[in-house]
Amino acid sequence: MPRDWDVEADVVVVGFGAAGACAALEAAAAGCSVLILDRFGGGGATALSGGVVYAGGGTPQQRAAGVTDTPGAMLGYLRTEVGDAVPETTLREFCDGSVAMLAWLEGHGVPFEGSLCPDKTSYPTNRHYLYYSGSELSAASAPEADTGPPAPRGHRTRGRGTSGGLLYARLAGAVRGAGARVLTQTATRQLVTDPSGRVTGVECLSLRDAPAGARLAHRVLHRWSARPYLYVPKLGRVLHRPVAWLERRYARPLRIGAARGVVLAAGGFAANRAMMRAHAPNARGGLPLATPGDDGSGIRLGAQAGGATAFLDRVSVWRFLSPPPALLAGVLVDRAGQRVCDESRYGAALGDAILRHGGRAWLLVDRATRAQARRQVRGSTLWFQRLQAWYLLSLGAVRAPAVAAVAARAGVDPDGLAATVAAYNAASRDPAVPDPAVPGPAAPDPAGKPAALCRPQDQPPYYLIDVSVRPRLFYPAPVLTLGGLVVAPGSGRVLRPDGRPVEGLYAAGRTAAGLCSHSYVSGLSLADCVFSGRRAGRHAAAETATLRST
Repeated sequence: MPRDWDVEADVVVVGFGAAGACAALEAAAAGCSVLILDRFGGGGATALSGGVVYAGGGTPQQRAAGVTDTPGAMLGYLRTEVGDAVPETTLREFCDGSVAMLAWLEGHGVPFEGSLCPDKTSYPTNRHYLYYSGSELSAASAPEADTGPPAPRGHRTRGRGTSGGLLYARLAGAVRGAGARVLTQTATRQLVTDPSGRVTGVECLSLRDAPAGARLAHRVLHRWSARPYLYVPKLGRVLHRPVAWLERRYARPLRIGAARGVVLAAGGFAANRAMMRAHAPNARGGLPLATPGDDGSGIRLGAQAGGATAFLDRVSVWRFLSPPPALLAGVLVDRAGQRVCDESRYGAALGDAILRHGGRAWLLVDRATRAQARRQVRGSTLWFQRLQAWYLLSLGAVRAPAVAAVAARAGVDPDGLAATVAAYNAASRDPAVPDPAVPGPAAPDPAGKPAALCRPQDQPPYYLIDVSVRPRLFYPAPVLTLGGLVVAPGSGRVLRPDGRPVEGLYAAGRTAAGLCSHSYVSGLSLADCVFSGRRAGRHAAAETATLRST
């Protein structure tokens, strides 16, 4: 061991969430010694997530549910979401390998199940673990659609509640079982490079030699602050101050050598308010979907070593209308009363459309739709969704006996709303029940919503539910960052602005630009963590073996 390294490993992984765990598993399987570093105790956003992995092409869970899917159909739909975020060859590789990816996760102890959710929802209850987690139904009904038959591809880890904690626990157990070392309570502050610019190690501040009481306090206080940090960021930041103080007081420098390469898998930057103001000012009013570790440190480390960044301005702002599923029959409008988009689209697509309309939007529903939604609440929600549904159906709505009157109460243009609702109702009527006031057959919905989800909103009183992007305790607008370091699509190497690689450096998950950097659907970020993490781990090991042999 060189004298100036305190610790050395073949592959050093910075960040112990899903991407870091998958990178470590692949590097260990290739025979490398692996050391994972994490500022806290591991888990990151993965452990607090819903545990949904986007997968398809004919998985065993899809087949068990009677669902037909192919890699080609999956590719056709994801083209509409991924856009130019990754090359076509990378997207095709992801789709073609989707079944094997899910099997790989199951081989490491992550459980899935093919119980299909019957409703379009933001997240299924504990009775269902396979669902339409994106805008597949909406995309397939578009006139210009070339997406193939829609299929549910949201594979939720089989566990009660939000099951990301179980997914992470199984991966973490597999990592330790593979022989990888994990050094927690260690924050990476700088990459070490040789004269040629190749990354050879990292400089850290670690609590590994701190008093046991300080390490215990750091671990407990961080755990206490993690969920408040997610749901009430101001409170979370206050609760996290003692954690940062302990780091300043007791952390000591540690130099770690990476004989084969460093993988940056430290999450996004939604918890970094300065970076959010600089790159995503339109997301103000949203709730950062982040842990204290999502501070952009991985992106910063890569950029300081010469790496390029991309899509930092791309964020996902979520605005879910369902559950309860009856609300998808409503009409989403802006301040001018104009239709915003197809209400059945995924929550991130709704949020993006609302931002394009100035960030203010309302959902119009009539008495019948609201009553149906109220009946559905208990059977279609988990506890956190129940709070949202209660708010939307009570405090979040204004009511009036006529469309014009409810528009005036909400501050929406009455004439614009009346025209929009009339057009929606005309397209939503049952073709088997002719309307003498509207000759001819019913036309498709003007916004392209699937016919099965359209129902006339014509039974007073009327309600306008405020679904604007603004701070609210019971109906926050979660924000997830999507951009990161530019990586080579075949290996995950971090690339410089001129396209040359930063030798010895890789990035994965939300630290890198990847599959979901253009737009987000549930499960695609975790799937990208698995895909990109495995890729980085494999190639770090393979390149190193070549370097050593030469």
